[in-house]
Amino acid sequence: MRKLVVRGVAAGAIALLALTGCSSRNSNDSGSDSGSGSGDAAKGGFAADSLIGVSLPTKTSENWVLAGDLFTNGLKEAGFKSDVQYATGGVSEQQSQISAMVTKGAKVIVIGAIDAAQLATQVEAAKQAGATVIAYDRLLKNTNAVDYYVAYDNFKVGQLQGEALLKGMKAKKPTGPYTIELFAGSPDDNNSGVFFNGAMDVLKPEIDKGNVVVGSGQTDVKQVSTQSWKAENAQQRMDSLMTSTYSSGAKTLDGVLSPNDTLARAIITSVKGAGKPVPVVTGQDSEVESVKSIMAGEQYSTINKDTRNLVKQTIQMVKDLQAGKKAEVNDEKSYNNGVKVVPSYLLPPVIVTKENAAQSYANDPKLAPLTK
Repeated sequence: MRKLVVRGVAAGAIALLALTGCSSRNSNDSGSDSGSGSGDAAKGGFAADSLIGVSLPTKTSENWVLAGDLFTNGLKEAGFKSDVQYATGGVSEQQSQISAMVTKGAKVIVIGAIDAAQLATQVEAAKQAGATVIAYDRLLKNTNAVDYYVAYDNFKVGQLQGEALLKGMKAKKPTGPYTIELFAGSPDDNNSGVFFNGAMDVLKPEIDKGNVVVGSGQTDVKQVSTQSWKAENAQQRMDSLMTSTYSSGAKTLDGVLSPNDTLARAIITSVKGAGKPVPVVTGQDSEVESVKSIMAGEQYSTINKDTRNLVKQTIQMVKDLQAGKKAEVNDEKSYNNGVKVVPSYLLPPVIVTKENAAQSYANDPKLAPLTK
């Protein structure tokens, strides 16, 4: 079950029946290169004031905006020069930004990819120039040139979302069957498939038993994906589902698997606009508006993946590399990018509902006041 294969959502349809015992996370392929980071930085270190490049995707969530600020400030505090960029113009802009970082002589390049499958040329150029490449949050695919991956355990995120959906529905209605709808993230984001398959690892057995029914019958990942993670795309699809499947009143929607908070709020807006009761809706990212919604009893759950800890761990990896050490990893078998198993540092995600929000955000100055 835990022998896992990374499959991007864009790689094609993943039928629900094909999900038994399978994760989109990774494969432990014995033929893969599973060695630790091999960049020049890992061999002999580099100057303490060297340039570190950080290439982030578009500002689609609060956490990406926060990450940019944290990298800018954290790298400066650590004594490095930094070049932190957002690819607001899309994949081509991100490709250009990474190439520019290579030209400027960045010793480490941290990449949060827009499309993890379209940066191989730039990543390989970075390696040839002697830089160490760290994939941040999203695994870089189909290249041998990525040295490390740092992220929260995204398959576990999906599992927690599936478990929360079942628990929330049972709390509202002790006995099933339960009617749900499925949403996934953007097909060009490798994590979308990881989240979806993690959730299906929990939900599919209940679907097979008849305890859970997908009301629309839309279970293929292509059908449930949300291009570019845009709220308006999720809301349009939910509007369509409310009209086509739930308008007659013959079916009651009990729950919606939403992969993140932005989409969760759009889904809730759609359901309320249709004049229907808000179902149990999952999320991810602990966005301010969703934490408010959870405390108000609308959105059921989110996932706490504290960006501060993820950026802190990434900067620690950079500091280790500067000192000529190998960066610390805690998983060297799970994340296969199609060419190699990438040494990874995975942080544990935490499910958050109204019941444990105060405890979960006790040390977060932005979110703690919302749980009082």
